[in-house]
Amino acid sequence: MNGPIGVFDSGYGGLTVLKSIQKLMPQHDCLYLGDNARAPYGTRSFEVINQYTLEAVEYLFSKNCPLIILACNTSSAKALRNIQQNILPSKYPDKRVLGVIRPTTEEVGHFSKSGYVGIMGTAGTVVSNSYPIEISKFFPKINVIQQSCPMWVPLVENNSFKEVGGQYYIRKYINELLEKEPRIDTVVLACTHYPVLKNSIEKYLPKGVRLFDQGDLVAQKLVDYLKRHSSLNNQLSKNGNVEILTTEKSKKFDGHLNLFYNSNNQSRTVQIV
Repeated sequence: MNGPIGVFDSGYGGLTVLKSIQKLMPQHDCLYLGDNARAPYGTRSFEVINQYTLEAVEYLFSKNCPLIILACNTSSAKALRNIQQNILPSKYPDKRVLGVIRPTTEEVGHFSKSGYVGIMGTAGTVVSNSYPIEISKFFPKINVIQQSCPMWVPLVENNSFKEVGGQYYIRKYINELLEKEPRIDTVVLACTHYPVLKNSIEKYLPKGVRLFDQGDLVAQKLVDYLKRHSSLNNQLSKNGNVEILTTEKSKKFDGHLNLFYNSNNQSRTVQIV
């Protein structure tokens, strides 16, 4: 029996990836899960992120998803390798779990002329060093400068980023990044919440600095991946359906839904453990 593409995030941010996947693959069914009741993941320990991510992945597997996208940079940085190397081969050999970091790091070096790339992410993503490590594999001459932005996810989830205080923190982290290295000409938004802030971020970036949005690139890479793995694509259902699940109360979740994902969809509350 065929099933949907699972898209997982600790909260709302993965909806920006879901939107991009739908845009390029409108026929594919998708099942989104946001673990909002336990968000944010960015400040959690390595062990807790692994546990929470695995619980979400196994829940989506139980809902017949042959393929899951970890549309969460923190989960991709801290839990993906463990799941791919230690869990899938023994427990789920016919299923696949992909992240959002590799599709980004495979391409970002092509866009920098100065050789200096800035990474803006959660504390968890920055501490993991996943972006510098992965970028160095594809572009060893690129210099990677990271900046933790601990206030950005709360600003997005509370829809307060347009307020004076919100704009202060957007400008603050950009300035801190550029103070570390003014030659940065490419900036990666290494959290799927951050595209919501894109207009504000662009306002404070110097002219000529390119802002790199993950969603569309992840979706493009997924299309390519499924072309190369036709047997997996044949296991995916294609009725154009989308279902959105959250571990939070659906009424609270839906109050923020349109900020990330413009649709008439309503979420449904589930327990994953």
